[in-house]
Amino acid sequence: MFKGALITIVVLLLFFAATVLTSCSAVESKVAVIPLNGPVQFEAGGFLFFTGSAITPQLVRSQLDKARADWAVKAVVLQIESPGGSAAACQEILTQIEKLEKPIVVSFGSVAASGGYYIASKADKIVALPATLTGSIGVISQIPNIKGLYDKLGINMEVFKGGKYKDMYTGLRELTSEERELMQKMTDQFYEQFVNTVAEGRGLDVEKVRSLATGQLYTGEQAKELGLVDELGGLDTAIDLAGKLAGVERPKVEYYRREAPSLLSSLLGLNLKRLQGILELQLLGAENMLILQTLSNPYPQPEYR
Repeated sequence: MFKGALITIVVLLLFFAATVLTSCSAVESKVAVIPLNGPVQFEAGGFLFFTGSAITPQLVRSQLDKARADWAVKAVVLQIESPGGSAAACQEILTQIEKLEKPIVVSFGSVAASGGYYIASKADKIVALPATLTGSIGVISQIPNIKGLYDKLGINMEVFKGGKYKDMYTGLRELTSEERELMQKMTDQFYEQFVNTVAEGRGLDVEKVRSLATGQLYTGEQAKELGLVDELGGLDTAIDLAGKLAGVERPKVEYYRREAPSLLSSLLGLNLKRLQGILELQLLGAENMLILQTLSNPYPQPEYR
């Protein structure tokens, strides 16, 4: 009799546990919405006059880690508003996105172009508004020529180098035809990486993607017709789609926000940086500030923008 009562208790406990877990799953299953706004770069505040938000690998990693650690989050929606940016930063972010073993749906805002499209290209689904500006698949590399400016200022720069091409990025002389060919080959390599990534992520033929990768913008409506996005709609459409992919009928939606810095770090960090920028702008002027930024960046920065 004791044995029978014990079995009955165990069965009841298992039934109760299963009921509680099922109930919790139904109530707590969530879709996390992660906003990604601004240019893509390795560090926030990398633009001279830019003081808004940026999409960085560190930001994306921290937000995805949060979604990964929360068992109740069954799917993720990335809300992207970005003109693109650093090619290397875009690649690092896409690597982080690919590591998440949960359904990912991307919702485009008004602009998700070039690098903004690149980081979305391997999502499970992409949703765009009919008027979204997207596409702009391509890469740009620039080497500013400041020799004329130096001549104007009466500065004569003597260059000593070890390595045939070491001074080709200084902007102190015209590039030779051979150097232009080297730059073009490097740029073409970044271009092919972009094309192949989109082809793989979207399940499209490489040659078809190459024909679309002219650098031009497409509306969301055009992008759907071309196979660059899956559905037309807004954030709600993306959330519903993410729930379906996760097998959740009525998911709770959790909107992630950027981690707010402490008051001390805000006072000692961002505010001082902005103050420094304002003072430099007042002392040097906009033209000289741009020159300073150019000189402080000696190498071309290939960008998906």
